[in-house]
Amino acid sequence: MRLTVEHGFDRVTIDAIAQAANISRRTFSNYFACKEDAVLHGEQLHHQGLLRALRERPDAESAWTALRSSVRGLYSSWDTQPDREWALRTRLAREHPSLMAQQLANHAAFARDLERAVAGRHNPGGVRSGLLVDVFLSALRVGLNTWIDEEETRDLLEVVEEIMDEVETPFGG
Repeated sequence: MRLTVEHGFDRVTIDAIAQAANISRRTFSNYFACKEDAVLHGEQLHHQGLLRALRERPDAESAWTALRSSVRGLYSSWDTQPDREWALRTRLAREHPSLMAQQLANHAAFARDLERAVAGRHNPGGVRSGLLVDVFLSALRVGLNTWIDEEETRDLLEVVEEIMDEVETPFGG
């Protein structure tokens, strides 16, 4: 991430990343298929944490409650606000098509994993699991982007909870 900030994503090479990490290019390739994977690795760790938290929720919870509780539990378990690298990764993805493409592919895989994890739970209003997960992930994305656009001045969980509350409010009016 440091190299990306210093030199720009397009000018950073896998060799430079490997050298900065004091590993061989071959070792880099054992862990990452491309530099996009390396830059987005932290986000993938967040996804894994959320999925793990969801799987640990009581089976009796509705899908929406389990999803919200998983985020609440995960975010509140962090000692500090998410690191600046998380915000930086999101900003970079907005600007670089190859990063955006990889991030979208990662998000699609994450959505499938979440959908499998909520399968069999009660969905309020009979909403399909896929739709519920997509709405949930959209709310998370809006919350994260709002937090980033506000220069991380408020607590991330507070922003995400605010967005989730809005999602739960009927659209009619």
